[in-house]
Amino acid sequence: MKQISIYFFLFWLISLSALAQRENIISDESKVPAYQVPDVLTRFNGRKIKSERVWLKKQRPEIQKKFTEEIYGKVPGELKISEVKVWETSDNALNGTATRKQLSLFFTKKDRTLEVNVLMYLPKSVEKAPVFLACNFNGNHTISNDPAIRLTESWVENDPSVGFINNQVTEQSRGCKSDSWPVEQIIKAGYGLVTVYYGDIDPDKNDFSDGIHPFFYEGNQTRPKSNEWGSVAAWAWGLSRVMDYLETDNQVDAKKVAVLGHSRLGKAALWAGANDQRFAMVISNESGCGGAALSKRIFGETVERINSSFPHWFCDNFKKYNDKEDLLPVDQHMLLAMIAPRPLYVASAADDLWADPKGEFLSAKYASAVYELLGLEGLPAKEMPKVNQPVMGTIGYHIRSGKHNLTQYDWEQYIKFADKHLK
Repeated sequence: MKQISIYFFLFWLISLSALAQRENIISDESKVPAYQVPDVLTRFNGRKIKSERVWLKKQRPEIQKKFTEEIYGKVPGELKISEVKVWETSDNALNGTATRKQLSLFFTKKDRTLEVNVLMYLPKSVEKAPVFLACNFNGNHTISNDPAIRLTESWVENDPSVGFINNQVTEQSRGCKSDSWPVEQIIKAGYGLVTVYYGDIDPDKNDFSDGIHPFFYEGNQTRPKSNEWGSVAAWAWGLSRVMDYLETDNQVDAKKVAVLGHSRLGKAALWAGANDQRFAMVISNESGCGGAALSKRIFGETVERINSSFPHWFCDNFKKYNDKEDLLPVDQHMLLAMIAPRPLYVASAADDLWADPKGEFLSAKYASAVYELLGLEGLPAKEMPKVNQPVMGTIGYHIRSGKHNLTQYDWEQYIKFADKHLK
């Protein structure tokens, strides 16, 4: 009995500590401290950038290096697809409107093999389809009630309410996230959907003994070095490897692939898009801290909080900036600027203060300077737009009503934006 009381006491202390941290988080604009973000068109040596050539040849590579070394971490080697296995193809999916394809990408090195499962829905009305590529959170089978989708065998976080038990999925979880994936709507609009479970690439836990990371370890290494990739960069790497495959699929227009992600997977989509210019469009849905939101605003989730809660997401060097955001040599608007001249869409939700909607908007606004340098429109808004009133230039932005989620409303805007830039 005494032991149980001690456990309850420890649980109470931990909960109290978490509550105290949460209460210290700024969610009131009037309490945002003074801050200054780096000018995206000023080089680290202080020189101003006035030409496209200097941006592309000098500034962009220098920014990319800073983000790699200080935030996301470098990929410590190359590993190509060793085998593609197609499990199933159907030309009668979604009531005959789509082709469904399920395949695995295998990566092999020494005695290790990693299997990444890919689910594709392609419109039969289009010979070579533009596609949205996105990681999903819970397994390919959760995005649709389609009974033909293979259940994931990878580790998942427990959630008995939807049938995730003992870190494995059950039949109960089929289609449990379908509200976030309007597949029929995407197909009807003439686009394909390609998705992978992010846990196939790297399970989302503070454990670098599985997933892709160990493929690159040397000697007795058990985790990435301080300047090497965390999970966000691993998921981004996985998206690029799926892109490698899409370039070989004659049913896909590989020149028109939009990479998309929600929340932490929005961070991965942005990093993938910044590093891999084969992606024709990049979409960030409520990616927040370490994604589209400015870090130096210290609003909502902070660098210290994200590194404490999810120590495996970024490289260890990022922890140097816990409660020291002012020392960061870059901020997230510079990440968004790396996507230029390709179309970029950033989205927020009104009730998602944790992800700092204003910080996401400002980041997109500040990135516009590079788009304008390249002769493009950028974000056509001087002030943050009202809720549910999207603005779309070469950079698009909306803040919708509601909470942290990927919704049908969000998809409607992304399809409109793709119609403008990919068709």
